[in-house]
Amino acid sequence: MSVTGKESTVERPVNGSEPKMAWYALYTRPRHEKTVRDQLTEKRIETYLPLRRVLRLWSDRKKWVEEPLFRSYLFVHTHEEARLMALRTPGAIRVVSFQGRPAKVRDEEIENIRWILKEIPDVETGDPVRLGDRVEVIRGPLSGLQGRLIQVHGSHRLVVLIESIRQALHINVGREDIRVIH
Repeated sequence: MSVTGKESTVERPVNGSEPKMAWYALYTRPRHEKTVRDQLTEKRIETYLPLRRVLRLWSDRKKWVEEPLFRSYLFVHTHEEARLMALRTPGAIRVVSFQGRPAKVRDEEIENIRWILKEIPDVETGDPVRLGDRVEVIRGPLSGLQGRLIQVHGSHRLVVLIESIRQALHINVGREDIRVIH
């Protein structure tokens, strides 16, 4: 697996009093990140969509595909007026906000994402797994196994409690092979 970032650029006005630009995280409909990015590019709004390259397996073939690093999110670098225009884009749902105010993403965070994607080809994202979470193994010979995460040893050794029999299993499984059960 490898990762890349796709971004669009726009020409900015040179009228002397350019509005204050900032990065915002835009939440999109599921699987609409690329479509929204393309529409925003047509509106001349700068975007950044971090992508990763993943090998997908079907019953008849294997294929490398690019998928968003953060599902249903892309970043827009814009000012207030264009941010509101971005929200009127089909597939865009909302700008990520905290306490009712749009949350600005620091330039350093965008640069960190770009650097990580360039330097670490197998970066993964996912729900943070915490001790006590109910988890399910989603790939491999233990697929379907459910339990409660009670210990983590290193990056690939988990201790999962099988609640019905109050027994713990020490299993070697990658973080990408489990999911948190909500």
